Amino acid sequence: MGISPPPRGPRFGVSLSDGSFRLLVQSVRDYAIFLLDPDGYVVSWNFGAERLKGYRSDDIIGKHFSVFYPQDDLDDGKPARELRIAAAEGHFEDEGWRLRQDGSRFWANVVITALYDNGVLRGYGKITRDMTERVRSEHAVSEGRRLFAHLVEAQETERRRIAWDVHDDAIQAMVAVSMRLQILAGRLTDDGRVTAQRLVEGVDAAITRLRDLVFRLRPPSLDGQGLVGILAGYLEETADEWGMDHRLDHELDREPPPEIATTAFRIVQEALTNVHKHARATEVRVGLTSVDEGLLVEVVDNGTGAVPDGADPVLPTDNFGLVDMRERAQAVGGWWELHGERGRGTTVRFWLPVNVLPVEEEQ
Repeated sequence: MGISPPPRGPRFGVSLSDGSFRLLVQSVRDYAIFLLDPDGYVVSWNFGAERLKGYRSDDIIGKHFSVFYPQDDLDDGKPARELRIAAAEGHFEDEGWRLRQDGSRFWANVVITALYDNGVLRGYGKITRDMTERVRSEHAVSEGRRLFAHLVEAQETERRRIAWDVHDDAIQAMVAVSMRLQILAGRLTDDGRVTAQRLVEGVDAAITRLRDLVFRLRPPSLDGQGLVGILAGYLEETADEWGMDHRLDHELDREPPPEIATTAFRIVQEALTNVHKHARATEVRVGLTSVDEGLLVEVVDNGTGAVPDGADPVLPTDNFGLVDMRERAQAVGGWWELHGERGRGTTVRFWLPVNVLPVEEEQ
């Protein structure tokens, strides 16, 4: 064929006449294991190959292995190319669609090994494994994450709309009411002035609560101040309200893009809520670090500890907060984990990819 064998190509290490080896190969059920002659024609066939591809031994021996390939691969010359690469390099590995005898497709992992004896190509060993279920599972996970990302995007859009509506309509209207009440209070007698002033205080308290709601729904600075600034403000407001000591450490060489900043803020927001509700902690630390072309975030508290003995938990399906944090991280291509030890606090750690220019280059 005009192809020189590689100087150290694989050799026949075991003869097919060896009864034990033949029994081993024939008995394998989960892999199709068979031999091709130097031109690609099938010369042996095991039970796993029959089970996977549907051909009985009498139906396939003597036929060219290209019958396993879809038409688009045949048009592209893929079977012959794979043999050439295996002969030149000693082996070839690929994943792709293959055909069963009935014409149905399956996703296969294929390894072709060139078999040399004293420098002469005697044929090829071919091992095929059905990976269809793995591919389907990966597709299902990928599709689930894509849908979750769309849901998160829609949720953030709705949060922003509600926050703006509350700020521009309800809060502004109540501010106007407060101002009118203050004017009215100045015109009333003593008893009326006291009553009006109490109304002013009640309206102002409601305005404060609404502004807090707007902040929690969609902090305005999230759209312009940057992640460090918004987390610093959020920690200052919430941790002080909860009577909890707090610290924000950051070593960032780049500012994450808006969608990553939003994801990081929401995960930290949920983690801090969990600390407040469940940890009985007196202090919390949030750390931001640029690591591996991404953003590494840690939320560490000194509370009761979420997990005994330092073991990682299996996330309960009914704990929406934990699941939500993990899914948010994975939806943008990151990871999330939880560590804790009884009586020694809990650490929420997650990493999100950041594909933007360094801060100094953006300025």
